[in-house]
Amino acid sequence: MGFLTGKTVIITGAGRAVLSDGKSCGSIGYGIATAFAKEGANIVITGRNGKKLEDAKEELERLYGVKILTVQADVAAGTDNKATVQHVVDETMKTFGRIDALINNAQASASGVTLADHSTEQFDLALYSGLYAAFYYMQACYPYLKETKGSVINFASGAGLFGNYGQCAYAAAKEGIRGLSRVAATEWGPDGINVNVICPIAWTAQLENFQNAYPDAFKANVKMPPMGHYGDPETEIGRVCVQLTNPDFKYLTGETLTLEGGMGLRP
Repeated sequence: MGFLTGKTVIITGAGRAVLSDGKSCGSIGYGIATAFAKEGANIVITGRNGKKLEDAKEELERLYGVKILTVQADVAAGTDNKATVQHVVDETMKTFGRIDALINNAQASASGVTLADHSTEQFDLALYSGLYAAFYYMQACYPYLKETKGSVINFASGAGLFGNYGQCAYAAAKEGIRGLSRVAATEWGPDGINVNVICPIAWTAQLENFQNAYPDAFKANVKMPPMGHYGDPETEIGRVCVQLTNPDFKYLTGETLTLEGGMGLRP
């Protein structure tokens, strides 16, 4: 039994994905889900692709004996996003009766397209899937996180911190998430809710696709961390998320954390 047995975590964008080798973990969301599964948590995973969610459920339940709830959900322009998110939260409470952690990992974008060439639809894709999704999930989960003195973990990016070429919408969404998180840390700290931001770099299937589709933008933006490897979605990024849900880590409330492959945390 892990130290999160009986706790419930919602992880957005956590469908199963693998790298081109066909076996290595290929997404941050699934790596996070795996780390929580190893600690015995009840896990709710959301995403747009139903098959990837079911693949994740089958593997995690089989390997770690935990209970996984999958809820297909997509926060996007022109839809009733508040109702979409509320459905996820309602199903979580119906199944597990509590929410101890919310991890807003989901993010889509048209990386590689310059600001001058970005369409409104591409800009909306990044803002709705990332910033608006974090906003709606945080609002919907707040009453339950207040009850459990829980945790929120959001994801920002070096794209916003450093102004990466060809990532205007992605950077805007991630900087919005960073600002939203800081306000939540201020407002929700008195309620005992721990709010943190992680800015990771990991080798994922999306990064592989980015390299293949936009080699010039990839070369300009993606730098090898000094330790000589990219962050591992499970053993580094996922474990950071697990530790940030531990009450002993409450002193980190409100900090922005950067995880760079093998380097650990930098406030």
